[in-house]
Amino acid sequence: MTKPASRYLPSTIHRITINGCDVRYLRAGSGIPVVFVHTLRTQLDMFLQVIERLDTTQAEVIAIDAVEALLEQLHLHNTVFVGESIGASIGLILAARGNPRIARVLAVNPYDYGRWGGARRSSPLNNVVFTTILWPVLGPIVARAGTKRLLRLVLAGGLHDRRNLAPALADEIARCGRLPGHARAFRSLCLQWRSWLSARTQYCQVSVPVTLVYGDKDWSHPAERDANARAIPGARLVTLHATGHFASLEKPHEIAGLIQAVT
Repeated sequence: MTKPASRYLPSTIHRITINGCDVRYLRAGSGIPVVFVHTLRTQLDMFLQVIERLDTTQAEVIAIDAVEALLEQLHLHNTVFVGESIGASIGLILAARGNPRIARVLAVNPYDYGRWGGARRSSPLNNVVFTTILWPVLGPIVARAGTKRLLRLVLAGGLHDRRNLAPALADEIARCGRLPGHARAFRSLCLQWRSWLSARTQYCQVSVPVTLVYGDKDWSHPAERDANARAIPGARLVTLHATGHFASLEKPHEIAGLIQAVT
């Protein structure tokens, strides 16, 4: 199902250099800052349908392709941190470490489970891709390989309804994946899978309000979701019906509603 073009691109896209890296971010609106951090192998475009549904006269939205240093560079305070997948795990870790710029976390399908990373649970294809990408010699080849069709199949493993992946979005993600250094950086992140699991031991230190949001068809198991809810003091647990791992693509109106409720 094809989605309409967003009014936020490209006029609200900015670039900034952080630690020698060129970082892209979207910034629009005014009010309480709401920072969006996306999943592995994707980009800020994943949140455009959610952003379209927010009242940007009440909230300033910032969707970014890198995290902690940018919060400081943009001088953000009292931030609502909205993370999906690994972005959700990053938000919880920053909150656990007492980052003073974060006031609340909306963690959507945090990616902190599964041997070698939970994406292997999504499909036989993804099991092969996300296993071999870790191997020496072959791993860098796998990270660089892939056609648009293959990428669409990989991304579709994160959806309950594959029609929710717009062809234009898949094409843009494929284009960015061919940029110099992207494949190497993606593989480097995948190699850190142990740190995602170990991060859960810090969740008990979170002291800001947290809403945990899971799609009922997410790759995580119910016991893993419940364990996170118990570990995070005072966490609110929300389940989205007929929703996979990429909830911002499948239920953007519900994610927007949860954000609006806390801003």
